[in-house]
Amino acid sequence: MSGVIAIVGRPNVGKSTIFNRIAGNRVSIVEDVPGVTRDRIYATGDWTGHHFQLIDTGGIQMEDQPYQTEIRAQVQIAIEEADVIIMVTDGKHGITDDDRYIAGILQRSHKPIVLAVNQIDDESRLLNIYEFYELGLGDPIAVSGVHGIGIGDLLDACMAKMPTEKEKEDLPGIRIAVIGQPNVGKSSLVNRLLHQERSIVSNVQGTTRDAVDTPFVFDGRPYVIVDTAGIRKRGKVWESVEKYSVMRAMKAIENCDVALFLIDGEAGIREQDKHVAGYASEAGKPVIIVVNKWDAVEKDDKSMNAFTEKVRKEFVYLAYAPIIFVSAKTGQRTNQIIPIVDHVYENANRRIATNVLNQVIADTQVTNPAPARNGKRFRIYYATQVAAAPPTFVLSCNDPKLMHFTYQRFLENALRHAFDLEGTPIRIIARKKVSE
Repeated sequence: MSGVIAIVGRPNVGKSTIFNRIAGNRVSIVEDVPGVTRDRIYATGDWTGHHFQLIDTGGIQMEDQPYQTEIRAQVQIAIEEADVIIMVTDGKHGITDDDRYIAGILQRSHKPIVLAVNQIDDESRLLNIYEFYELGLGDPIAVSGVHGIGIGDLLDACMAKMPTEKEKEDLPGIRIAVIGQPNVGKSSLVNRLLHQERSIVSNVQGTTRDAVDTPFVFDGRPYVIVDTAGIRKRGKVWESVEKYSVMRAMKAIENCDVALFLIDGEAGIREQDKHVAGYASEAGKPVIIVVNKWDAVEKDDKSMNAFTEKVRKEFVYLAYAPIIFVSAKTGQRTNQIIPIVDHVYENANRRIATNVLNQVIADTQVTNPAPARNGKRFRIYYATQVAAAPPTFVLSCNDPKLMHFTYQRFLENALRHAFDLEGTPIRIIARKKVSE
């Protein structure tokens, strides 16, 4: 990664549209409602061979509006992280007091600034850019985020201001998606793991609307943590903005390497938790069950075991997932989470030697052969691992239809017992042996 570009500006000037245009896909939520982007959103970009990280931020306003204190704090962090800052203004409506206020903040940062005047959709608005010289940020660049006009010129200007002597390492890392229904403490846990206020924390449900990608390093190893919007039951998702949030959370799950599935230990297991966990399970992702707010639970020496039994009963399909009881608020046991992430990630990517795999399968069939069905017995002739993440095994057999789901579960348990596959789902596929 050769640098970091942050996009700032007042609400509803098209920051997220420009961000998505540069990133090349829909990363940030775009909606014609001020204040939709609240947290910082990360993406990667490439321009003429220069790789960079891109940050979208919430809109800054002078007047006290909901979340303005938190948004300003988020923007300040983005400014500190950035090598170059794009200030986006609105060429259709002209300069506002908020623009002047933001320009003052950026000038005091002493960072390279590129001034973008958005919504210059045709030549008739081109003359509108000249009033923006008043901001004292240099030559304004006319752009249209919607139509892609001027984006190349904007990126050329950013690359010209990028400090070449400050090459930054690209740390792809293990991608961790923090998932769960609203208000279970996802953002609080992310902040605890990162040791800084990366996501807005509030007890109002739905505070985090975007999925926020944040790279970090733990014990010298790179990671990317994603604080997803709380996933609600589909029938309760009314606003289009919230629909985008659920889609973004789903994409975060699909793209992650490990999912931290949060349950509210104080409220207990709720029906919607099963839907949330189901998304990660169906996607074939390693899962760690994190019971949060354990500090707020009235408990005795049997409470943890009792809660564990409830989890295992309600989430039978996540029997492979380790469970950890934490408090994001106090930090209790949160230092154990990343080592568990490493463990389940390695298990998900484990490759088992074919000869060892077949020995385990052969021993299993000898000690516990499949029950006969209609006079025929399921037989496995050969097994091979065809993929990892999740580990996927193909069984060459006499007849796939003879493999009852209970025997498939038995084989899965045998593989888990023989090999360390904690935390990861596994796939077993039966195929009829091809006659030679």
